[in-house]
Amino acid sequence: MAASIKTTAVFLRPFELPSFNEILPAGEYEVETLIPGPLDEVGGDSWRPTVLVHLHSRASHPGLSRTLTVPLAELERAVAKDKLTGKALTDFFLEEMLADPMIRLVMKADGVEEAELRSLYAGSPKRPADPAK
Repeated sequence: MAASIKTTAVFLRPFELPSFNEILPAGEYEVETLIPGPLDEVGGDSWRPTVLVHLHSRASHPGLSRTLTVPLAELERAVAKDKLTGKALTDFFLEEMLADPMIRLVMKADGVEEAELRSLYAGSPKRPADPAK
C-alpha cells in the first residue's frame, strides 16, 4: 500500500518546472511525496519517485484548486535553483559534495585534491599545477 509524506516547499522567486508550461509564482506550496508499498508491489525499476504539488489558485479562477504531479527530481532542481544567489547549479552541487565527509574520504583514498575537482567543475580541461613542484 502506497503512502505519502506532506511537506512545504518555499520559493522566493517565480519558478518553472520542465513538465509544466506555466511560470509559477513565488510562495509556499504544499507538496506530497508519494511513497510506494513494498518493492515487490512496485515492480522494482519501474517506479519513479513523484510528488504532488498543490498549486495556488489563479486570480481568474479563485475557487479552483489544481494539483500537479511531477518527478521528484524536477521539484528538487527547482528548489535548488531558487536557493542559489547567482551561483550556477553545478557550483551548488560541488559545494554540497565537498561538504560530505564520505566524499572527502573517497577523495583522499583516490588521491584527488579539492583543487582538481574545482578545476573540473569550472570546465578547465587541465589539472591544476601542483604547488609542491
